[in-house]
Amino acid sequence: MEFRHASVLLHETVDALSPERGGTYVDCTAGGGGHSYEIARRLPEGGRLISLDRDPDAIAAATERLRDFGDRVTLVKSDYSDVGAVLDDLGAGSVNGVMWDLGVSSFQLDEGERGFSYMKDAPLDMRMDRSGGITAADVVNGYSAEELKRIIWEYGEEKFAGPVARNIVKAREKKRIETTGELAALIAEAMPAAARRAEAQHPAKRTFQAIRIEVNGELDQIEPSIRAAVERLSPGGIAAVITFHSLEDRIVKRTFADLSTGCTCPPGFPVCVCGRKPVVEPVTKKPVVPSRDEEAENPRARSAKLRIVRKL
Repeated sequence: MEFRHASVLLHETVDALSPERGGTYVDCTAGGGGHSYEIARRLPEGGRLISLDRDPDAIAAATERLRDFGDRVTLVKSDYSDVGAVLDDLGAGSVNGVMWDLGVSSFQLDEGERGFSYMKDAPLDMRMDRSGGITAADVVNGYSAEELKRIIWEYGEEKFAGPVARNIVKAREKKRIETTGELAALIAEAMPAAARRAEAQHPAKRTFQAIRIEVNGELDQIEPSIRAAVERLSPGGIAAVITFHSLEDRIVKRTFADLSTGCTCPPGFPVCVCGRKPVVEPVTKKPVVPSRDEEAENPRARSAKLRIVRKL
């Protein structure tokens, strides 16, 4: 299956990075290579792009898509939390721009065997890197009712987390839950009929999101990755992050706010003794969101937000 992914906020992100300035740029989430292609296309002679992804299918697709750029582009199979180590391994010093397109790709959702989607019956997997780690089946069949309730509530913001968790545990006592179809049915069954009718989306959406986040440790990687990359930015360098749900966005917003904060001494102090200085400054007061045209063309873009900061 071809690795397809509609790159959200493509031009807004790459315009902010301004790769035509030259230098070194990092795409921490290569995906199918959409943002990477546009960055590489705009790079002048001598410019460099380093693209990371933990999904081997994404690396293969991006390698094919970016092949015409030759050694201008370096692709690395890696979690974006390891961006600092990747730059060290490649001998890259400071960089001029870095971006993240967080969340799951269109390809991962649409390819049945990956087990990300509640719309297709497939083995419960959900790993972005299928070479190791726990699967969604491990979570669903191995976590206690309290553990399931916690992740479904915290990562899915599902108000029926308790009934969903209890229904999963009750069902697995009879037989192991193996497929996305089984899980989606159990989730819907646990919800009151009135709540299901009132839902504008599939009742399994939030729980599937929660399990996917748990399987891939997605939220744990965001802040360390941003901090490591910002540390490598040269003055004037840009960091741009696209998020797709409130959990990601809160982490990005909080991390950027902390990096933008200067002196934290009490107001009554005559002079600063903490010595703290801001590392970055916001480029836009509010996050950039997709245009109506983009939302109409790509419904998955509707919840996207782009936050941009500049290194001081």
